[in-house]
Amino acid sequence: MKKAAVVLMLLVLTGWAIYDTFLQKNNFEKKTEGMDSSQAVEGIEVGNRAPDFALRTLDGKEGRLSDFRGKKVIVNIWATWCPPCRAEMPDMQTFYEEYKNQGVEIVAVNLTKSEKNLEQVARFIEAYGITFTVVLDEQGEVSQRYQAQAIPTSYVIDSAGIIRNKMIGPMSKDWMVEQMKQID
Repeated sequence: MKKAAVVLMLLVLTGWAIYDTFLQKNNFEKKTEGMDSSQAVEGIEVGNRAPDFALRTLDGKEGRLSDFRGKKVIVNIWATWCPPCRAEMPDMQTFYEEYKNQGVEIVAVNLTKSEKNLEQVARFIEAYGITFTVVLDEQGEVSQRYQAQAIPTSYVIDSAGIIRNKMIGPMSKDWMVEQMKQID
C-alpha cells in the first residue's frame, strides 16, 4: 500500500512539474506578445528588463551588465566555497568557449563578501581556467537585488536585456545551449 502511494505521489508531482513548465512558457509568451523591450518593466522576473549593475573585476576594471546589450547573457551568481557552483564551472567554461563568438556572454557575479579573500577568488579562476567575465559583488548589492537566496542562481537574458529564464542550482552545458536556442 505504501509503495503504491509513493508511486502515485511521484506521478502527481511529475505531472504538475510538466504542467507548470508548460504554463510558465505560455504565460511568458502571453506577457511579452507584441511588446518590445522598451516597454518591459525593470525587475527580476521572467519578462522584466534585467536591472543593470556595475561591479569591478579582479584587475580593477568596471564591468556593467549593460555593456553586453546586444548579446545573449547568462548572469551567474556564485561563490568559490559552494559545491554546486564548483560543479557547474567546467560546463560554463566549455559552453563559453564554444559560443563566445556567437554573441553569447557569461557574467559570473562572485559573492565576494562571503569569500575569505580576493586571492581565493583569483586562485579559483586560475584553477578552473575561467575566461568569461567575473565581477566582484563585494557588498552583496547585486545578489540582494537579484534575490539570490540560494547559489548558484542564474538568469538567462536575451540580446534586448529581457530576462527569459531563471535557474536555481547548477547549470549543465546542455541546458545553457538549449536556453540560447530559445532566445534572440
